[in-house]
Amino acid sequence: MFGPLRPPRASSKRDWVRPLVGAFVCFLLFRLAFILLYPLVEFFGGRMMGLTLGSLLSAAISGALAMAIFESHKLTDLGLAFRTGSRNNLLKGVLLGIGAASLIVLVPAALGLARFQKVPNPDVSWPAALFVPVLLFCGAMGEEIAFRGFIMQYLARGWGMWTGIIFTGTVFGLLHGDNPGASWISDLNTVLFGILFGLGVQRTHELWLPIGIHFGWNLTLPFAGTRLSGLTIRVTGYEWKWNTGDLWSSNLNRGGNLYWSGGAYGPEASILTTAVIGLLLLVLWKLPLNKEWAWLLDAPVDEPLSAAQPDTPPAS
Repeated sequence: MFGPLRPPRASSKRDWVRPLVGAFVCFLLFRLAFILLYPLVEFFGGRMMGLTLGSLLSAAISGALAMAIFESHKLTDLGLAFRTGSRNNLLKGVLLGIGAASLIVLVPAALGLARFQKVPNPDVSWPAALFVPVLLFCGAMGEEIAFRGFIMQYLARGWGMWTGIIFTGTVFGLLHGDNPGASWISDLNTVLFGILFGLGVQRTHELWLPIGIHFGWNLTLPFAGTRLSGLTIRVTGYEWKWNTGDLWSSNLNRGGNLYWSGGAYGPEASILTTAVIGLLLLVLWKLPLNKEWAWLLDAPVDEPLSAAQPDTPPAS
């Protein structure tokens, strides 16, 4: 059942400048926090922990500060409170992410275009394999808070939801352009992923659905033996290989010919992923979801808070 919503916002008094300033300040705080925290976390836990846990800590700090500075509200009001329908949204997101990533791997394997190949002397262990999902969840949650949290929602407050979705999706994609093996199609797919995650927020007014999709996707690819955004995360003794040589397994070079696997970047740089994202967008547009509540998306812009307008929704 859809949760209660705030009264409609009046557009006549909308502030066009403040959302831009707030989004920029939040992004700057996130980048500064990550620059400071990444080497510290990496020192104690290695590169992967630095990327994932460092991202989550930086996003939480920057989001909390931005909410306190610009709205006098707390971080959970960005759609992180775990309400009645949040569990269902998170679960549906995880299943969507796992299902979509599985298509990328299983369809070529079923067609005889790819195979699972044993890695000689793999450096893997059960404790590490059990810990990897925790780190991947931290990474997915960190990126969603950073991009679909305050930045996207504050832009949406002044410029409209789709402006916020497209702008943050584009920035999200471009920031992945320096990953190993990146190409124009990997950049395009990451932008599309950013738009997909933004649509998840638009449908549910919370972050748990996009966190679930993001986590489910990121979890499946390493366990299937493929690269994740140019990174090799070895958790099993097998890897996924194309059977048809360089024609299919070469990277989609900037200015080169069109290939299919994504090469050094992994399947996220393939046109098969582009098609799967399109399918995900259609599914997400029609999928029954629980709509919850987020301060920046549901609170009136032009009316002061009063006793009749609490900062949390009434019970269902």
